[in-house]
Amino acid sequence: MFTGIVEELGEITGVEELGDASRFRLRGPVVTEGARHGDSIAVNGVCLTVVDLVGDEFTADVMAETLNRSSLGGLVVGSRVNLERPTAVGARLGGHIVQGHVDAVGTLLERKHSDNWEIVRIGLPAGLSRYVVEKGSITVDGVSLTVVDAGPDYFTISLIPTTLALTTLGIKEPGDPVNLEVDVIAKYVERLLAAERSEAADRPAEEAR
Repeated sequence: MFTGIVEELGEITGVEELGDASRFRLRGPVVTEGARHGDSIAVNGVCLTVVDLVGDEFTADVMAETLNRSSLGGLVVGSRVNLERPTAVGARLGGHIVQGHVDAVGTLLERKHSDNWEIVRIGLPAGLSRYVVEKGSITVDGVSLTVVDAGPDYFTISLIPTTLALTTLGIKEPGDPVNLEVDVIAKYVERLLAAERSEAADRPAEEAR
């Protein structure tokens, strides 16, 4: 589990195509410190498994499902990426519960600059808007953020200077893809309520009374 608090801005140093998968080599001095084979590291919000470690670089295999469901397939040598290690049990939950399981890829639509922050509007794929609420949490490229405005096919976020300087959200341009993970609690609540309604509909009329 992650919290959406990016630890460092890493870099793709190698990409090996493996047919229906890819192997990435990434540089990240902070996240590789103390890391071991089999550990998890979130890359732009996608939970990947460390395969090899050499110095401050690690490799990770990315299967077709992940390439199809996220923006990782568009990464090339030199691409900057947000990196985060899993949260430790008992540590402070600085952001919100992030699984590292991307729901969909959105598109950065607009940036509005201000002296001290930026408002960014992101296109929301069909089917996700019901999970996005004003002042709720959402993960964008692995960054835990608060929704400012929630529309039918978009949402806006406000980025402070620290987020702009230390994550990929400071260098994304309109038209660029971003990985989105909605609040997992909302999805569980929806599933539980749907099951409850289904069970209620199946009960005999006398039981329902």
